[in-house]
Parts: sequence; structure tokens; C-alpha cells
Amino acid sequence: MKIIAKNKTWNYLLFWIGQSLVVAGLITGLITDQWGAIPLALIISGILIIGLWLVGKSRYSSWWGRRSTQASTNALVATVAVLAILGLINFLATRYYFRADLTETQLFTLAPESKQLVQNLQQPVKVWVFDVAQNPQDRELLDNYRQQNPQFQFEFVDPQTRFAVAEKFGVKDYGEVYLQSGNRRQLVQTVNVSDRLSEVKLTNSLQQIVNPTSAKVYFLQGHGERPLDGSENGMSQAVEALGNKNYTTAPLNLAEKSSVPSDANVLVIADPKRGLLDSEVTAVQNYLNRGGNLLLMLDPGTDPKLDNLLSQWGVKLDNRLAVDVSGSVAFGPAVPIVTDYGQHPITKDFGNGISFYRLARPIYTTPVPGVEATPILLTKAYPNTWAESDLQNENLQFDKESDRQGPLTLGVALKRKLPVESPSPSSTATESRMVIIGDSDFATNGSFLQQLNGDVFLNSVSWATQQNQQTLSIRPKESKNRRINLTNLQAGVIGFSSLLVLPLIGFAAAFVLWWLRR
Repeated sequence: MKIIAKNKTWNYLLFWIGQSLVVAGLITGLITDQWGAIPLALIISGILIIGLWLVGKSRYSSWWGRRSTQASTNALVATVAVLAILGLINFLATRYYFRADLTETQLFTLAPESKQLVQNLQQPVKVWVFDVAQNPQDRELLDNYRQQNPQFQFEFVDPQTRFAVAEKFGVKDYGEVYLQSGNRRQLVQTVNVSDRLSEVKLTNSLQQIVNPTSAKVYFLQGHGERPLDGSENGMSQAVEALGNKNYTTAPLNLAEKSSVPSDANVLVIADPKRGLLDSEVTAVQNYLNRGGNLLLMLDPGTDPKLDNLLSQWGVKLDNRLAVDVSGSVAFGPAVPIVTDYGQHPITKDFGNGISFYRLARPIYTTPVPGVEATPILLTKAYPNTWAESDLQNENLQFDKESDRQGPLTLGVALKRKLPVESPSPSSTATESRMVIIGDSDFATNGSFLQQLNGDVFLNSVSWATQQNQQTLSIRPKESKNRRINLTNLQAGVIGFSSLLVLPLIGFAAAFVLWWLRR
């Protein structure tokens, strides 16, 4: 009897020692997050002791053959199998994931410009968020960036506990977000409850810090061109967007200067109401001949006196009005809608997105040796669109004698190789580029931020700079304010109906049922 009791004591002791060693090894590994010699030694020792316990148990008793033992073993194996399957699913999910963004504007999907920037990172870039709490929306956005490239990292820092790091960045307030690349640091924005981390601001800051070189864009003035101020017809939003992309902008009056400045990467001529002087046309011509680049936005009914210059590029401006009668309720027939952009680098990522051009003119091109022309903005085909010549008649009807059938080209991108001896000694340009769009309203303050209008302008400038490191734009989306603002009366009606009317309806229905069944 003593021997049997002694064996039982050892059996229980071995079982609890083995189990305790396994649990101790798992806890040690999970807490330290290091599966070194100590956790593995504890786990392996525990498993061996449990094995000895099983051997001893089956040797001195018929325990293994009992029905209860077999049932318990089956339950244990099934439990371990389920846990193993869940662990395997979790393991695979962390490495091979699929996400579906079901929001209307793909709000939780990075814009192509953001993806392109992050995927092309060649050096580590880190975002520092100095805040006492980690906002899940900000973390989600930063995770999206990090998934594109491991060179992009981020860290949340509590300034109260890590004041040395906060002092190093010169943090003055909670919520400040900094971007760091090497020794360069840049404030992105200050987040708060109502203003969370913006993809637009983060992408713009990222572009500035990884590409510190700045391109110079001049806007011709002096002939009634679009002003650069914040007026309704001004272009302050376009100028601001260029600044966010690290461009430097400045007005240019060629009547005061005999030539386009040598630091000009792009010259923008936006809807001059009066023709350029011969000397100014010559200055623009000389600028193009030495590898300059030009963005022309010309509304119908204007004559900038550039016909001779444009004819050298095979371009002819049509003074007829492009009309679109495809049934757009929002814009009307005088505002052609473009969803066909071809495959040019300026517009190849636009898909079937919408851009619109109020009071636009068609542009035609003819082949010229050495000039490569690619349409970038095409209207729908006839009978939806045509070029209307009778601008006095409000009843739009296609006249086959004087009108022209669609599809119409509203924008074209051109480039021309320079003769070997033409570039100036200080220039490395081998070609000259030009983008012509038969409208300028799309880039003004009233329309720039709508649909793809701003992207057409920004991408045209980016392509014209001939700087390959400049990313093209499909601007990131911003969340829309979808909150419902109720008046006091509306809020009272909703509260009254939910607290009184609906319960009364339930009581009435219950009373009717009771009355019928009594």
C-alpha cells in the first residue's frame, strides 16, 4: 500500500512540475519577447517531465486505456488543433493580408501620388507624433504608408515621459507631427481632436524633405492674364498647391525684361486678354529654343498673337466653342466634361475620373518634323460634343457647314528635340516641352479643387519641368464632414418620438393582442 501511495505522490509531483515548467517558459518568452535559451530550456524540460509522467502513469495503471482518459485526450487534441489553426491563420494574416476599402471616395486607401513617393524612398524616413495618446485614425494612416516601404517608419512619443526627445525636436505643443530624414526635420502639422493627421500634408512634407530641389515657375502678367491673388478668377489655390509641391512661383512681366529669366523651369501663360508684343513673343520663342518649357491656357475669344510660334509646333487654335450636350445637369452644355485622357504621363493614372472646362476651345495639331504631340484631354464623340461656331444663338444645333464634330481635343502635350548646337552652355536641356489647354477656368480658385481639375494643372507643370524626380499628382482624399446638424425642433421631435411615441405604439400593440386573446 505504501508503494502505491508513494507512486501516486510522484505521479502528481511530476505532472505539476512539468506543467509549471512549460507555463514558466511560455510566460518568460512572451514577456521578454525573446525566445532564447532560458524559455526553450524551461519548455523542453517541462515537456520531457510530462512525457515521463505519461509513461509512468501508463506503466503502473490501466489509466491510458480508460474510456475517460481517451475522451479527455480527444478533447485535448481537438483544443490544441483549434488553437494551432487559429495561430496559423493569424500568422498568415500578418504577412498576407487583403483589405477592401468600401468608402465612397476610397478614404482609407493612399492616393497614387502618396504610394509612388513612399515606394521610391531610398533612405529611411521617420514620422514622430508628439502626443499623449495614440489616435487610431492617425495610426491607420501611418500604417498604410509603412506597408508601402519599410524605409518609412513612425513613432508616437509622449512629451511628458520622453521630454528629451521632445526637446530635441523643439516641440512646443501637444499634437505636433514631425518628419525626419537624416539630419533634416520638418513640422508636418499639429493634430488635435477636430484636425487629424492629413495625408495631403504628410505627402507634401514627404515630397519636400526627400526632394529638396525646387523648380521655378513664372506666371506671365501684363496682358490681362489670370491674377495670382485670391479673387474668384484668380489662381491663388494653384500657386499654393505648387508651393506645397516645393515649386517656387513668381510673376513675370516681359515688357520690363527682355527675356525669360534663366532660372525659369516653366513659363505659364494663363488666358491673356490682349496680345503679346512682338518683343515678348520673341522672348518666349528664344526661351523655348534654349530648352524652355511652356504651359498655355487659352480661352476662346482671345488672341494672344502666338499663332506664328504655335505653327512651328504644328498647333492651331480653334475659336469655336466646345459644347457638350450629353445631359450634364450640374454644368450645362458650355462646360465639356472630360473622362478620356489617353496614355500620356500627365494623365495616364486618371482612369475615368472627371475634369471639366468651362467655355473651352478645341485645339488641333498637324504633324511637324521633330515635334511629338499627344492629346491629353478628349471630349465625348459626336453627337454628344461638337465645336459650335454660332455663339449668338441660344438654341444649340449642330451645323455641318460651320461646326465640327467631336471628339474634340481640349488639351495637348508636345515636346521637341533641340538641335545639338542650340542649347546654351549653361543649359543641359535636350528638348523643349509645351502643354496647351483650351481653357483657363479649370485652374482658377472656383474650380481648381474640384474633381481632377487641379491634378491636370499640377501634372502639366510637373511634366513640363523635365524633372523626372517630380511626382505626378492625383491628390489624396480628405474626409468629408458627414455630420447632421439638427435644429432644436428637429432634435426635440426625434427625442419625443423615440422616448414616448415608439414605446406607446408597443404598449398599444400589446394591449390589442391581449384584448383579442382574452
